[in-house]
Amino acid sequence: MEDCRKYFLCRFSFIHHLFGTKIISSTLKIHPNSLYRWIQEYEKYGESAFPGHGSALRHAQFETKKLEKEHKLLQEELALLKKFQVFLKPNRK
Repeated sequence: MEDCRKYFLCRFSFIHHLFGTKIISSTLKIHPNSLYRWIQEYEKYGESAFPGHGSALRHAQFETKKLEKEHKLLQEELALLKKFQVFLKPNRK
């Protein structure tokens, strides 16, 4: 996988210098700004710019989403425990 990615990057940089971004973007049928942004993200973040398959979330964004899900789950559990706490108290009259 790593060799394939490096091969693709070498080919892309060669083709990019030959033809330019506008011709490549029209050939791939994507907006030139998308291609510019992808190039800038790769230059800035390197291999970690596009982790996984089909998702451009960086590691920090992935961790944030994971923690938000966990936080929501814990809030729901806490609300359920608060409701159940009424049944645990002895009857006071």
